[in-house]
Amino acid sequence: MTLLVRDSCLCLHTQRAARALSRRFDEALRPAGLKCGQFSLLISLNRPEPPTIGSVARLLAMDRTTLTANLKPLERRGLLTVTPDAEDRRSRRLTLTASGLALLEQAIPIWIATHAAIEQTLTTDTDALRAQLNAISAIS
Repeated sequence: MTLLVRDSCLCLHTQRAARALSRRFDEALRPAGLKCGQFSLLISLNRPEPPTIGSVARLLAMDRTTLTANLKPLERRGLLTVTPDAEDRRSRRLTLTASGLALLEQAIPIWIATHAAIEQTLTTDTDALRAQLNAISAIS
């Protein structure tokens, strides 16, 4: 049974691939002072209207508590602000600061180059792979 799980478990293989991708992007983004999760969080805030914590949590498939904990170091670095929503004071809006936008401008070319290099190593249709991964994400 152990070999069956090792060789066929979609969860195990997905987790291993996710950790390997995270390490690769972490290393690439190090000159910008970011980890891949921080980059994903910041890029998710780069919108015309500041998103709510809830909408970002849904986008990143994180619970609100984990998201809030991940926001704190970025907020302390002055990369984003957290403010009450003007219409619903219970809700919080997340806004990139000028420093946050400048850091994204530095990090995006790194992400593009790293992403392209990874895609070149794949032998499958990457659009189909993304669609399949999104379909799995939609299950939960």
